[in-house]
Amino acid sequence: MAFYKVHLDQGMNAFRAMEGESEELYETGQALLDPVMGNFTEDASERLPYVGSALLVMDRVALAERWRGHGLGAILATEAIHRLMAGCRAVACSPGITDLSSDRLRNQGEWDRVNAKIARGWERIGFRPYQETVYLLSPASEELEEQRGAMRGRLAELGASWRLAHACCASS
Repeated sequence: MAFYKVHLDQGMNAFRAMEGESEELYETGQALLDPVMGNFTEDASERLPYVGSALLVMDRVALAERWRGHGLGAILATEAIHRLMAGCRAVACSPGITDLSSDRLRNQGEWDRVNAKIARGWERIGFRPYQETVYLLSPASEELEEQRGAMRGRLAELGASWRLAHACCASS
């Protein structure tokens, strides 16, 4: 996982800092920040309760292929967000495929299906489409806290099923 915590109140223009870091951060900055002042745009500000001044960007969540498809990425990201969101007014991401090595994603239909599944996973924890590919979540969202509890339950289920599946190997 890669997260960036962007402080909008520490003197440097946050938009310019994001622009200089990577193309992905630049696109997120374009959607949410005023390029001249480096603070949240008026539209973004209207959607976000004031609970802090920083922006947390979930830049990348990648799992080894054998761990994919179980919802584990969303579970782990929810925990990371909860630990990193103090002082943040918003959490942003651009859901989509980051591992371009898979041969099965050469077909556009499969590519679109997997991207939509990833977006649904982030929507499940409270992210909402904001602008183009940028999704937005308020740290004050009740849905985030509710889903955190549900995600912890899902993690316990995954752990139990893994232990059950591997119990035969442990007794040998």
